[in-house]
Amino acid sequence: MQKVLGIAGWSGSGKTTLVEALLPRLAARGLRVSVIKHSHHDIEPDTPGKDSWRHRQAGAAEVMLLSPHRVSVVAELAQELSLEQQLARLQPVDLVLLEGQKWLPVPKLEVHRPAVGKPLLCADDARVLAVASDTLLDIALPQLALNDHDAIADFIVRWLEEGK
Repeated sequence: MQKVLGIAGWSGSGKTTLVEALLPRLAARGLRVSVIKHSHHDIEPDTPGKDSWRHRQAGAAEVMLLSPHRVSVVAELAQELSLEQQLARLQPVDLVLLEGQKWLPVPKLEVHRPAVGKPLLCADDARVLAVASDTLLDIALPQLALNDHDAIADFIVRWLEEGK
């Protein structure tokens, strides 16, 4: 299985903003990184009326849209994919960041903002390696300043190098 790190936190904590800031920093450190973004809501990544959308509406189980520069696959699912099934759909990379899916048993970097009003995940999840927050917290885990994207990228690179 590919190396996976969860970017976990409650809605509104800043997970997407952090992932967006980390990607160019990790790439600058020579890493190829993919992201799996989870949504609790139904998604429509295709454009209604376009050929690929029409093919899905007509009953295709999967539709692949391919150009010389990228590929997109939209698939109808009977049930949500397991982590192994998700990873099997990706090309091999140095690291896969999981945004969301905080319940999965993978190592995690928790994103926490006390202003969101939700409890720390690390209190109930021993897989949390560190917490990135906009506030100093009273916890035993390593803490990273949420807006210090270079320090967070360095933490991830060290974790990868240690092979944990």
